[in-house]
Amino acid sequence: MRQLLIGAAAALTLSAVPVLAEFPEKDIQGIIQWGAGGSTDTVMRAVTPAAEDVLGEDIVMTNRTGGVGAIATKFVQAQKADGYTLLMGAENPQLYKVMGLGDTDYSDFIPISILARGVPILVANADAPFGTFEEFVTYAQAHPGEVKIGSTGPGGLPSVITAMMTSQVDLPVTAVPYDGDGPALTALMGGAIDVMPAVLGAALENIRAGRIKALTVFETQANPVLPDVPPVTDAYPAFADYLPWGPFFGVFVKQGTPDDAVAALQAAYAEAAQQTDFGKLMDDRGYALMNMSGEEAVDFLNRWQSVTSWLVFDAGIAKRSPDDFGIPRP
Repeated sequence: MRQLLIGAAAALTLSAVPVLAEFPEKDIQGIIQWGAGGSTDTVMRAVTPAAEDVLGEDIVMTNRTGGVGAIATKFVQAQKADGYTLLMGAENPQLYKVMGLGDTDYSDFIPISILARGVPILVANADAPFGTFEEFVTYAQAHPGEVKIGSTGPGGLPSVITAMMTSQVDLPVTAVPYDGDGPALTALMGGAIDVMPAVLGAALENIRAGRIKALTVFETQANPVLPDVPPVTDAYPAFADYLPWGPFFGVFVKQGTPDDAVAALQAAYAEAAQQTDFGKLMDDRGYALMNMSGEEAVDFLNRWQSVTSWLVFDAGIAKRSPDDFGIPRP
């Protein structure tokens, strides 16, 4: 009888030990920082179905726009750190601190995957009196203040690329602000402005149609999509200190998310990013496929923040010094 009681007690003890469930057990939320049809939305909706197949659960994506991505970022921060709420975003939070837009950045999150990076390019009106980056610099210097360059506001890609250019060359141009890349590129084609820094994918169709012309790509080598357009380092090797650089797209979870959930999500998106259809979409849009996670992704995020924060600060665009937040110079 004593042995039976001991056995029964042991069985009860074992039954009280919780069985660890495999992640995920239910649908996952995917919170997209930007609106439907935009670059971030397109990338996330292209890659996520394959990640769902790996995970065996749905990822229900919702666009939460506003505040240069801050609305979505704050929403995910307010949720439990359990892996069931993903932040699907772009590079913007890495500049919140120096731009005075908030006190958070991607150090408050764990990168599940840095999926891809946009390739910056400098384009000009088809009739502009220069056809290369060197010719553009020479012309701008010979006609100070006459060349009009498109901008989409402080911290946007055009402002960062302009800051990058002016850090290396004397460029006495006049910035003209527009509400987004679309209106600025339309103005460029119409002759209201002369040059425009843009993402290759956004400008590619108009370049191919001859409506605008490409002067250079901000890379250390030519891009396969436009192999005849020289990288900026051909004329000015010092630009290599900032490169590779460009807007990026990534999936994140809140810090404190359990390791098993992080591992499952990272494996799912790593496999999804390797799918042929997704790779073709990235190629067609001129994006550089990255598919990185873990320490590699953290290193990328830190370097991107360092390079960009100091560029915008030195250009007088930032409201706070990167020193205030311990962001080192690159």
